[in-house]
Amino acid sequence: MHLIDKSSVIKKMKPRLLVNTLYKTLFFAATMFGLLVLAVLLYRILSQGAGYLSFDFLQNLPSRRPEQAGVKTALIGTIWLMLVVAPISLLFGVGTAIYLEEYAKKNKFTNFILVNISNLAGVPSIVFGLLGLTVFVRALALGTSVLAAGLTMSLLVLPVIIVASQEAIRTVPKQLREASYAMGATKWQTIVRVVMPAAIPGILTGGILALSRAIGETAPLVVLGLPLFLAFLPRTVFDTFTVLPMQIYNWTSRPQEEFHALAAAGIIVLLVLLIFMNSIAVLIRNKFSKRY
Repeated sequence: MHLIDKSSVIKKMKPRLLVNTLYKTLFFAATMFGLLVLAVLLYRILSQGAGYLSFDFLQNLPSRRPEQAGVKTALIGTIWLMLVVAPISLLFGVGTAIYLEEYAKKNKFTNFILVNISNLAGVPSIVFGLLGLTVFVRALALGTSVLAAGLTMSLLVLPVIIVASQEAIRTVPKQLREASYAMGATKWQTIVRVVMPAAIPGILTGGILALSRAIGETAPLVVLGLPLFLAFLPRTVFDTFTVLPMQIYNWTSRPQEEFHALAAAGIIVLLVLLIFMNSIAVLIRNKFSKRY
């Protein structure tokens, strides 16, 4: 037997350990840089806008006077928008993923569809705004309504939900499906009672990311022509409305410093709404989380 020369082994390992330490330090620095930027942004927003948060700020309508301006119309409009986007995007997104993974035949046409869905996830949001302007606002004559904006934003986040749902369905072990079939369950019963409960955590993760993007997007809504200033609340999905990102954009474009502080307060409200939505989704995801 040949004796191992420990010194030579250590000498050979030193370059690898050095490279490993270098990459570890680089990744740690990148992580800390991102956290530092996030901390600076949060500090800036909280320090500038926290003083303007009040019950009146949430109840008041927009005004040209900073001391009387509020986010009521934008906040209600954002809630209206998400009530349209969430069910439409999740229903069609998850349904499409189920069809592609469980029913569609694996051929060139299916592969073509999958490639295009993945490509759509990277298309700039303003392109979806132009699509919504052409189809929903003009062709279907929906105008700057909640429904038109909701359908446009649903198209925007649909590819993300489809891709995430497909990945979640693929992670379900094949043995679970086979065991369900062996017990006499039909394909649809297997999907509903076995596949979907196991895939819900991954589906909700993708849904959280998609809806978070939808609630903060501004470019498609600007293209649709949503008003920056609106002094009345929408009553149906066919009414004109505005949303928090549009209201924040309106305030930041004003020269007065008071409006900039109001914009920071509006960002805080948007963050709280986003965290609330995500918390509900996380609770549902944790409830269905299981290990197979």
